[in-house]
Amino acid sequence: MNQIELIESFSEFKENKNIDRATMTSIIEDVFKRMLKKKYGSSDNFDIIINPDKGDFEAWRNRTIVADDAVEDPTTQIPYSEAVLIEPDFEIGEEVSEAIKFAEFGRRAILAIRQDLQTKVLEMQKDSVFRKYMDKIKDGFIVTGEVYQVFKKETLVLDDEGNELVLPKSEQIPSDFFKKGDAVRALVLRVEMINGNPKIFLSRTSPVFLEKLFEMEVPEVFDGLITIKRIVREPGERAKVAVESYDDRIDPVGACVGMKGSRIHGIVRELKNENIDVINYTTNLPLYISRALSPAKITSIKLDDETKRASVFLRPDQVSLAIGKGGHNIKLAGRLTGYEIDVYRDNEEVAEDVDLDEFRDEIEGWIIDELKNIGCDTAKNVLDLGWEDLVKRTDLEEETVKEVINVLKQEFED
Repeated sequence: MNQIELIESFSEFKENKNIDRATMTSIIEDVFKRMLKKKYGSSDNFDIIINPDKGDFEAWRNRTIVADDAVEDPTTQIPYSEAVLIEPDFEIGEEVSEAIKFAEFGRRAILAIRQDLQTKVLEMQKDSVFRKYMDKIKDGFIVTGEVYQVFKKETLVLDDEGNELVLPKSEQIPSDFFKKGDAVRALVLRVEMINGNPKIFLSRTSPVFLEKLFEMEVPEVFDGLITIKRIVREPGERAKVAVESYDDRIDPVGACVGMKGSRIHGIVRELKNENIDVINYTTNLPLYISRALSPAKITSIKLDDETKRASVFLRPDQVSLAIGKGGHNIKLAGRLTGYEIDVYRDNEEVAEDVDLDEFRDEIEGWIIDELKNIGCDTAKNVLDLGWEDLVKRTDLEEETVKEVINVLKQEFED
């Protein structure tokens, strides 16, 4: 293998590995300095000139001219008799730069250079992939790749640069079914360096995956106008998402769902028809638990803050809705609110809740709309919240809020 072949091989590495100029220069320089040090004992007096764009390179050996009988270090000094063969005008004390002919190193040494270069490039590429995906974990990143191999316990995916990603069976939605060539979206879950090779693990079951899907589908979430306070999931079955907006003009639930469900339908399809409940977040625990148990309508709640338990009373026909299929609804509501929820049938005769629209003859329409904007759709929602919280969360005056509460209380007293 001669210098021309080496140049071609370096160009090939650059094309195949897509390494930038500075990195390629550093790799080649390091490889050659180690080779020169091995042959001459030191590489300090050598200049290596590299043009990685063309794959061209040169190496020059610099030595000081001394008298023939004064050579102490052949690595850094050259006898006068040898120097004048290079250039007749040279004098003792001057410096000679002599081009290195790589053919003199022998075929084995040159093959070793190529192997060393391959190893260095591969290490650099692995490190680059590792750092790239480690950065993506911090921000929560959804990658789109192509399935190229399906195993019983994992599915292998290639990203757009040909890097191998692993989607374990445990991180797949139960109804996921992939075949070679399918496009798949997943969250970058973690990155590990195993035996010097980066291994990137993906997830489609993580709550963060659902959060990032909302950011992609709902501009208000992406822009920070709507905040996702908490997400809990039973992958493939049901999810509950608590959202909040600091701008009273924005209905966070309506914005996330979209006109006729246009925004959330795309997310539901991606999650294999996982039911997604989007609810308004509130610091009012009874109201928050009531919303978390949606679509069930609760009658009353008793909280035990010490044990973090909530006793929820419902009409008999609402109990099954509160528990949900396979117990998913009540389980997710508990995880969302942080309370262990116990459901009881309410056998006592209690006044049923009344929709706020039923009071439009007694309460002005704009006031009812204002209450609905903060998630109070029924009379009991308003009464559970309390007048102080209502004044803080709406633009209503204190006197107006108290009048509304009196009207609603009168309904239940009658």
